[in-house]
Amino acid sequence: MISFDTGKRLHIIPVGRVAIDFNPTDYNRPLNESSNFSKYLGGSPANIAVGMARLGDRVGFLGRVSDDQFGTYVTDYFRNEGIDVSHIFRCEHGEKLGLTFTEMLSPTESSILMYREGVADLQLCPDDVDEAYIASSACLLISGTALCTSPTREASLKALAYALRNGVPVVFDADYRAYTWKSLDEIAIYTSLVAEKADIIMGSREEFDLMERLLGLDGTDEQSAAYWLGRKAEICVIKHGKSGSHAYSRSDGNWDVKPFPVTALKGFGGGDGYASSFLHALMAGVPLNEALERGSASAAMLVASHACSKDMPTEEALLAFIAEEKAKYGTVVKKL
Repeated sequence: MISFDTGKRLHIIPVGRVAIDFNPTDYNRPLNESSNFSKYLGGSPANIAVGMARLGDRVGFLGRVSDDQFGTYVTDYFRNEGIDVSHIFRCEHGEKLGLTFTEMLSPTESSILMYREGVADLQLCPDDVDEAYIASSACLLISGTALCTSPTREASLKALAYALRNGVPVVFDADYRAYTWKSLDEIAIYTSLVAEKADIIMGSREEFDLMERLLGLDGTDEQSAAYWLGRKAEICVIKHGKSGSHAYSRSDGNWDVKPFPVTALKGFGGGDGYASSFLHALMAGVPLNEALERGSASAAMLVASHACSKDMPTEEALLAFIAEEKAKYGTVVKKL
C-alpha cells in the first residue's frame, strides 16, 4: 500500500475550491419557493479538509479566498477546526467566493445552483505555491475543479510537480463541475494528466468517462482500473451514486462497496464525507476494506444531514454509526 509519512508537520494539503453553501431550511420545495437558508463553508476540497481535521488529522490548505467578510469567515472556520491557514491567500482584484444554493425537493431529489463566474478559488496562482509547504505534508490532494482554468491550473500542476519531487503521495479527486470548463477535450487532457501522476484516484463513473475520453477505453470499471493501476495509481475508487462504489488496488484486493441504509435528506455531500474518512483511515494504516467501510459510513451520515462541512463526523461518532448499522444490516464491503 501507499507509504504516508505521518510524522511530517501536516497529514494532508487539499488544493482548490472553497465556497459558501446556502442550504434551504424550507424542505421539499423548489428553489424558487425557498426563502430561508443556513450558511455553511463549502467546496469539495474544503469539506474534505474539515472532515479530516474532525477525525484528528493535521490539515493544511492551499487556496485563495475573497478579501472580504466571507473570506474571513472561511479562514476563521478553518482555524476553529485546527486547519493551518498560512497558505490561504486573499484575492487582490475584487474576486468573490463562489456561492452555492441548494435545492432539496425530496429525500431522493436535490440539485445545486452555483455562481462560479470570476470566483476567488480560481485565482490561485503559481507564485502562491511553496515547495517547502508541499514537502511538509504526508499527502497532497488535487481537486479536478482546480484544473479548469488559469491560473489555478498552473498552480495545481506546480504543486503536483513539487509533490512528485519530494516523494509526497498524491490524491486526485475528480470533482467535476461543468462550470468554467471550455470543452470536453480540455477536461480529458488536464484531468488525465494529473491522474497519471496520482497514487489514489477517486471519482464517479461519469468523471472517469470524461477523464478517459481520449484514451479509447470501453467505459467499464474493470478497464478503467486496469489502465490507471498500470500507470502510477495504487488505488482507484469509482463511485456509482446510490448503488455504491467499486475500489481496485494493486496490493490489497478489489472491493464492492454498498451504501449504508439511511433516510437521505439531500443527494450531495456524501462524496466529501467518503473521501475524508477513507483517506484518514488509509493514512492510519487501516486495511483497504475497512477504510472503504468508513468512507461509505461517512457518506451515509452526510446525505442524512443538512450540512456538509458542519456535519462531518468525529471518529468516535463514525465508528459508533458503523457498529450500529452493521448490527442491523451486516457488512457493506465485499470482494469483487
